[in-house]
Amino acid sequence: MVEFFSEYKTIIVFLHVISAVVWVGGMIAMRYAAHPSFMELESPQVRLERITHALKRLFTIVFPFTIILVLTAVVMIIGYNMKATDLASVGYAKEGIWIVMFVNFIVMIVRRNRAVKLLQKGDFAGAKFSMELVGKYMIPLNIILGVVAIFLGSTLSSAF
Repeated sequence: MVEFFSEYKTIIVFLHVISAVVWVGGMIAMRYAAHPSFMELESPQVRLERITHALKRLFTIVFPFTIILVLTAVVMIIGYNMKATDLASVGYAKEGIWIVMFVNFIVMIVRRNRAVKLLQKGDFAGAKFSMELVGKYMIPLNIILGVVAIFLGSTLSSAF
């Protein structure tokens, strides 16, 4: 694995960074650009339908990048032999953050899918309840965690 990393280091680091940018940037764009626009829609049902549709698109785009991010993280930890350095705890903390974010991401997908099914059944209140945590807490949490992980990654990259 060390030889593989040495040979493809630039590509691996690039894939890792672009994955973080797409994931965190997509959530920032959704929460702070698209979401306020959705809130201007007069019909609460149409608003919720548009939000769930946009989230489906975002999640479809982001999902492969979450997998790439975790895989490249593992390769970099092994390739940099991070276990043998004083920065091992920073590397593990950073990757732990990405894993917490991934679990939160999967829960968001489940809540969004549940909201769509409830909307199809005509249960607007249930759909709204299912989506409220996503917009108010889950996406902002992932944005904060993602920014922290990117900062930790910058700290690590300056050390290697």
